[in-house]
Amino acid sequence: MTSQPATPQQQPHSTPAPHVPSQPPRRTAAVLIASTRASSGEYQDECGPLAADWLYALGFDVVLAEVVPDGPGVGDSLRRMLALEPAVILTSGGTGLSPTDHTPEQTLPLLEREVPGVMEALRAYGCTKTPMAAISRGYAGTAGRTFIVNLPGSPGAVADGLAVLEPIIAHICGQLEGRREH
Repeated sequence: MTSQPATPQQQPHSTPAPHVPSQPPRRTAAVLIASTRASSGEYQDECGPLAADWLYALGFDVVLAEVVPDGPGVGDSLRRMLALEPAVILTSGGTGLSPTDHTPEQTLPLLEREVPGVMEALRAYGCTKTPMAAISRGYAGTAGRTFIVNLPGSPGAVADGLAVLEPIIAHICGQLEGRREH
């Protein structure tokens, strides 16, 4: 009887995994709604979800969203948010002229640098929709590596503001992160 020479056992064949480009880490954001009526449950806030959905679609995870009454609570909330070091804080409400509208006064002391061109663009675009946009007193600026912007308190005005921010928000964040993207 003749024996067959032993054949080498087949080694499992592995193919390298296809190259999947790594996704950049998602940036973080916070949303602050300044509304005495919404914070008391008198009506359902629509601006916060609008802003949060927009942020998520642009690659941000909202790490904190709050609805607080107009006044000093806005500053307290902003400080809580800044402690989380998000890339962006969007506020909505409290930018008009009513006696309780104090979001700009609560925001300004926290800003290290103002970015007035952003507010100029927001008001200019808003004025194409309504002359009331001219009385929005919000600020835009930076606190550390966080960009903060005050938007008015109506869903339409928030949508208009987000339209202005959309083409520039990634560039703003990139600059605050130290990237030189020009």
